[in-house]
Amino acid sequence: MIRVVRLCFKQEHIADFKSLFESRKENIRHFNGCRYLELWQDKQDARVFYTYSIWDEESHLEDYRVSELFQDTWGTVKQWFDAAPQAFSADPLNILP
Repeated sequence: MIRVVRLCFKQEHIADFKSLFESRKENIRHFNGCRYLELWQDKQDARVFYTYSIWDEESHLEDYRVSELFQDTWGTVKQWFDAAPQAFSADPLNILP
């Protein structure tokens, strides 16, 4: 399962978010069922970021979402939002080797 989350931050919290992501990315990548994680920054609007992750099963993503790691991270970053986050989930139909 692929998960893409669009996050828009207040300008003054861009560096805060980058730093927090950098400090937690390996813990997220090693969470049970997480196969891949990337962070993207929008080319048109530097306040906008996307997380792109691949999960073995939707249940693994749900386990992550109720974990202490997610709850602590989300509790911190949601104070920095400049717009409501948007999340999209999809099943890959054609994965490159």
